[in-house]
Amino acid sequence: MTPHDIIRAALVQSDVVWKPYLLGMGPDGEKQGALKDSDLLVRPCPGANHIAWQLGHLISSEHMLMGMISPDPLPPLPEGFAEQHTGDKAASDDPAGFLTIADYLRLAEEQRAVTLATLEKFSAEDLQKEGPERMRMIAPDVASLFLMVGSHWLMHGGQWAVVRRMQGYPPLF
Repeated sequence: MTPHDIIRAALVQSDVVWKPYLLGMGPDGEKQGALKDSDLLVRPCPGANHIAWQLGHLISSEHMLMGMISPDPLPPLPEGFAEQHTGDKAASDDPAGFLTIADYLRLAEEQRAVTLATLEKFSAEDLQKEGPERMRMIAPDVASLFLMVGSHWLMHGGQWAVVRRMQGYPPLF
């Protein structure tokens, strides 16, 4: 396996965990209760961020991280999207400020395609170069930055399992 294969596998593995929490797809591929758009605004506990904000945060973060290392300009996110998902917007429960599950999934898939295309621009040697200074404490090299993208989705996805249970959906894993 090459470093690229390992990074791609890590990104795919994170998708295999977080997407089913939204779509209600168990490991056997059987539908077990997809979340509704209204479920995106449920907080797993007081003070925690709801899924809608987290999805926007994850998409925006992935875009930002790739922008830090990409040798080429990235396609932009929709107008105002990143701003709607900044930390100061996390407390908002106004559904008008957030998207549908379908829209978040589409944007996540578009951004992941950009991330994978960005990965291909790096040689194995390039992946070993220092990560961006701002991220170096948690991503000391470029490869670590790519791996962090998948881990970030997994970290937030774990909270979505709690929301599923709070809303009465069956466990998936």
